[in-house]
Amino acid sequence: MKFISTRGDAPVLSFEEVVLAGLASDGGLYVPQTLPTFSQDEIASWAGLNYQQLAFKVIHPFIDGEISDQDLIAIIDKSYQSFSHDAIAPLIQTGHNEWVLELFCGPTLAFKDFALQFLGHLLDFILAKRQQKVVVMGATSGDTGSAAIEGCKRCENIDIFILHPHNRVSEVQRRQMTTVMADNVFNIALEGNFDDCQNMVKASFLDQSFLPDGRQLVAVNSINWARIMAQIVYYFYASLALGGPHRSISFSVPTGNFGDIFAGYLAKQMGLPIEQLIIATNANDILHRCISDNDHSKKAMHQSLSPSMDIMVSSNFERLLFDLHGRRGSEIQRLMSEFESGHMSLSDEALASAREVFSSFRLDDDATLKLIADTHANSGYLLDPHTAIGVAAARAERSRKDVPIVCLATAHPAKFPEAVDRAAKLFPDARLGQPALPLHIVDLFEREERMTVLPDDISEVQSFITANI
Repeated sequence: MKFISTRGDAPVLSFEEVVLAGLASDGGLYVPQTLPTFSQDEIASWAGLNYQQLAFKVIHPFIDGEISDQDLIAIIDKSYQSFSHDAIAPLIQTGHNEWVLELFCGPTLAFKDFALQFLGHLLDFILAKRQQKVVVMGATSGDTGSAAIEGCKRCENIDIFILHPHNRVSEVQRRQMTTVMADNVFNIALEGNFDDCQNMVKASFLDQSFLPDGRQLVAVNSINWARIMAQIVYYFYASLALGGPHRSISFSVPTGNFGDIFAGYLAKQMGLPIEQLIIATNANDILHRCISDNDHSKKAMHQSLSPSMDIMVSSNFERLLFDLHGRRGSEIQRLMSEFESGHMSLSDEALASAREVFSSFRLDDDATLKLIADTHANSGYLLDPHTAIGVAAARAERSRKDVPIVCLATAHPAKFPEAVDRAAKLFPDARLGQPALPLHIVDLFEREERMTVLPDDISEVQSFITANI
């Protein structure tokens, strides 16, 4: 299988090449030249498979023989060994025909572990085979950083530098990154917001001249195709658990960078019967405004109780735009140039195509706290603020009550105790308890921290990187 850039001016790459490249040389994102599809009978035959076996079935066509079946099975098995639940992605019922898919059973308690545990082991395999050392540079709004560090900390051929917005992630999120004392791990607290971090990473990928000879950058953000690919699996897993493919399933997805829900879109294109995909956003609602009002304009960033969604530039949206505009790279270049100036509008045809697949919803902090309290009062289930937005979106936007809807639970509530505590004080009748950290990180607040605070200055960040590799 070959991979092409959304902007049309970068080389066509193989799977291993695309994993190492991350961002395309023309500034675009890599996507498969053609998407594998599965028949309903083939999907139905997977009903008895466990998560790891299903992952092999879904991922295998993208790799197309570049990695042997035996090695791929070993990479997948190692990727999910550290998950705390045998189901890997358990389903919990929270209402009538409403389910939560718990994607926080990995080592850092967030859905990012599904892709980044896999990516870490995949990189380890590829780099050892090539006898190559690389620099991983990534930006995080909270969860990607710790998951990437956890996935890469043992890799002998990787130095990893993660940028997070200073004082704009939860304390648990920060400590999960900064308490890892591995010699190849470096945390940079950037004096800016997530978009500043992400822009710096993208600019560094486009001009890597600051690196010494023989080194290259590798992406761990969801611009890396391997991350999107790994996330497709749990849509198939949830669907099969609830009677698919013989019945359709809807999904509600809290999203900021559009990677998680884009994986659902791909699952649908690959043959999974998905009735509805709901984009759930917080007050930083550029994706909701785009789908509902064709307003894809940049606005001031709001710091929210769901910080992993405090994003105004949703990188993976470009991958969807590529499909919506007939896979014409020149059209994506025009749109992205328009967006750089602050505003972008979709054509009537593209917007209509998007609305055939997606609906959208926005929830502010006050309503998020109420939803956390109401859900606990009615079902005894405790939501983190991101998942709460997904549940609210499901209840407000689902088009058919007879179709099961799955809300993606993107993080464990213990990662956001401040939000749970505020909800408990505002709604005492809900009897919300303080979520406890799992045993493997119960001492998190006692561990030593290590990070470097740097200004929003690309030359200073790049100098720090070159000085530490």
